[in-house]
Amino acid sequence: MTRFIHDRFAKEYLEEMLSPIGTVNIGRDVTSEVREIDVYFTPGTPIPEYTENLGLLGKMASTTAIFEPFRNPIAISDVWNCTSKLFDLRRELERQARRENTRYDDAKLPFLWILTPTASKSLVSGFGGIPNLSNWLEGIYFFPEHWQGAIVVIHQLPETPETLWLRILGKGKVQQRAISQLSALATDDPLRITALELLYRLQSNLVTDIPQELESEERELIMAITPLFQQQIQAAQQQAREEGLEQGRQEQQRLILSDFLSGRFGELSPKMSVFLTPLSKLSATEFTRMLLGISMLTVDESGQQQAVKLLAEYVLRRYLNESPDILATAVSNLLELSVVELTVLVEEMPQLSADELRARL
Repeated sequence: MTRFIHDRFAKEYLEEMLSPIGTVNIGRDVTSEVREIDVYFTPGTPIPEYTENLGLLGKMASTTAIFEPFRNPIAISDVWNCTSKLFDLRRELERQARRENTRYDDAKLPFLWILTPTASKSLVSGFGGIPNLSNWLEGIYFFPEHWQGAIVVIHQLPETPETLWLRILGKGKVQQRAISQLSALATDDPLRITALELLYRLQSNLVTDIPQELESEERELIMAITPLFQQQIQAAQQQAREEGLEQGRQEQQRLILSDFLSGRFGELSPKMSVFLTPLSKLSATEFTRMLLGISMLTVDESGQQQAVKLLAEYVLRRYLNESPDILATAVSNLLELSVVELTVLVEEMPQLSADELRARL
């Protein structure tokens, strides 16, 4: 089941990375047996700087393309399945040309990129795959010309900035090293921000959906992603210090929390919104711990209710030093208030003593 989580991550990752420079269609149907193309990309208005920053992935997206990412090493049947989609698409385009009374042009056929963490030499050579080192990097094996495709063996790609955005889709140590290299990028780098958001989501899905099925590789992946939470919060603090404004730091954390909650649960509930401001004043360590706690909740109504309780608990911890049982009762009493009553009490908390707050609850 973990494969489906990683497959979803790969498709969403490619969609987010490529959408600024073209149209991305995930799950595009091709007729005959109604098979789905994982990611179908059509170039849009060129953005040279963005494409250059994408490195090798940007070069692949210079023409209409099909991306078929695999979490596990591909088998012979996987390659046949991918090429069959391309051939089915060719027939579909030919029929469309006949209906429109136009001439079919093979130059318009997408290029097939099969992305695999590893691949055996016999598999690659069996499909006639050969490198093109005069134009492309090591680790890319092109099919004979009219097959319009290539196998990208991610673990063979050189570990350079140019290949970073593809190595994120690798496996094991290759993927973990790529994730660690994100920390060297500027915290306001758009590609870094996009990748981190999707990696946080991947981490959350792995932890909450199937914790009992996690293998050591998945656990190591989770550990590789976790430190980036802290780094992102520290970056927000550093920005606030540079601006000389504590308010700047709090606003950064408020925005991070708001985006994190809305990205995970959809529209913020009214009670979630009440807690944003007081929670933005947490220390970086507490704030990070809170985000990690939320990331481990299920993405459903039950998880959303637990998230509200967790937010309320962190708010009360700022003003009450109680045992877990008493704190749990205080949280329940706090959440029984109406949104209006809750808003008033939360705004008054900084002015109340601990005894006054206990009395109110």
